[in-house]
Amino acid sequence: MTVASTTNQILFTNVNVFDGENETLIQAAHVLVEANVVKQISTSPITADDATVIDGAGRTLMPGIVESHAHLSLAAASVPELLTELPSYATILSVLQAELMLMNGVTTARDLGGEVFGLKRAIDGGLVPGPRLYPSGALISQTSGHADYRFPDQTNPGLCGPVPATDLKHYSVLVDGVPRMLAAAREQLRLGATQIKVCIGGGVASPTDPIDVTEFTTEEIAAAVACAENWGTYVTVHGYTVRAINQALDAGVKVIEHGQLLDEKTLQRMVDEGAWLSFQPFTHHHEDNLNDAQNAKQAIVADGTEGIYKLIKAMPDLKVTHGTDTYLNPPDGVKGDVKQMERLLKWFTPFEILKMATSNVGELVKLTGPRNPYPLDLGVVKEGAYADLLLVNGNPLEDLTMVTDNENLRVIMKDGKVYKNTL
Repeated sequence: MTVASTTNQILFTNVNVFDGENETLIQAAHVLVEANVVKQISTSPITADDATVIDGAGRTLMPGIVESHAHLSLAAASVPELLTELPSYATILSVLQAELMLMNGVTTARDLGGEVFGLKRAIDGGLVPGPRLYPSGALISQTSGHADYRFPDQTNPGLCGPVPATDLKHYSVLVDGVPRMLAAAREQLRLGATQIKVCIGGGVASPTDPIDVTEFTTEEIAAAVACAENWGTYVTVHGYTVRAINQALDAGVKVIEHGQLLDEKTLQRMVDEGAWLSFQPFTHHHEDNLNDAQNAKQAIVADGTEGIYKLIKAMPDLKVTHGTDTYLNPPDGVKGDVKQMERLLKWFTPFEILKMATSNVGELVKLTGPRNPYPLDLGVVKEGAYADLLLVNGNPLEDLTMVTDNENLRVIMKDGKVYKNTL
C-alpha cells in the first residue's frame, strides 16, 4: 500500500507553474505548502527554515488531475461479478482502484454511480490512499432504463418482484413515478451523496434500452432536481440524445454527462442557461469487454464523439469538463483515467485538455454548495487552494505525455501529503 510522507511545510523550489487556468507558465517560481494548503507562490526565494525542500530543477508544478466521471465501485469488475460477487470483495477492488488512480495523478474524482461512501470515508480519514471523492451513490434508473440489469425472468420489484441485486448492493436503484424518485434521491442524500445521478436516456452497457430512448418524464426528473436543490446541490444526468437532454434541461438539470448525440442548438441552450457538459472521449467503436449488442450501441456513440468535439472547439463559452467513465475493465486499464487525455489531441491543445481536466472540474464541483466536502479551491495552483499537486518532467503544455506517461510524474501530492517522490 502506498504510504504518504507528511511534514508541516514543504517548499518546491525552481519550478515552472501551470496554475490550471492560464496557458502561460509562471517561470522560475517557488511554492510553499503548509499543512494541506498552498500557502505562497513567488518568483522570489521563499524563506521557510523548517520546510522540507523539493528542488524541481526546472520541472513543471501543476494541479492534480480531477476526474469528471468515474465509477470506483464498478471499475474492477464485470457485470456478472457485480451481480454475484460478495460486497466485501468488491470493496477491496475499489480500494485498489482508488490507490491506482491516485498514483496515476488523479487527486479528485466525481464518482457517478456506485456505493463508495465507505471508501470516501476511509480515504478522507487516511486509512487508505486515494483521490478525494464526490459520491453520487446509487444510479437512479427507471424500469428498462440504463441501470436495469435484471435477468429476463425477474419481475419488476414494483410489481411484486424481488429487489434486484444491483439495488441491494447499492450500485443502482430502480424507480418509477414521482414518489419513488423522491425517496431514491433523498436516500442518496441521507447516505452522503454530494450530487444526485439520474439516467435519462439509453446506454451502451445496459441490456434493454436502445441509445435513442428517452427515460423518465419531466415531472420525475424535476422531482430529483427539487430534492437536490432543497439540499443545496444539483442533479447530473446520463444521456446522449437531443430529446432526452432537452427534457432534462426543462426539468432544471445543471450538468449533462456524455451528450455525444447532441446538436449545436442544444449545446447553445446549455451555454445560455449555464449548464455544464461532462464529456468523455468515446472514440473506440469496439471494445473487447463489451458484447455484440453493446458494441453496436458503442459504435453509435463513438460516431458522435468527433462532431461534438468540433462543436466544443467552436463554442468557447460552453462549460466543459473531461472525464473517462472508467468502469468494467476499461481497455486502457486503470491508467485510462489519465491516458485517455491523449485521445483529445486530435481536436485540442494540451493546455485546453489539461484545463478541462483540472480547473474546469474544480469549478463544476462547487455546484455541490453546502454539500461540498472540500470547500477550498481544487484543480488549481494558487494561494489558499488545496495542495493537490503534480511535479512533472518537461512542459505538459507542449507535450501531454509529461502527464499521461506515469514515469514523468515525479512527485504526487494530495492534501499536502507526498504519495510519490522519485527525484
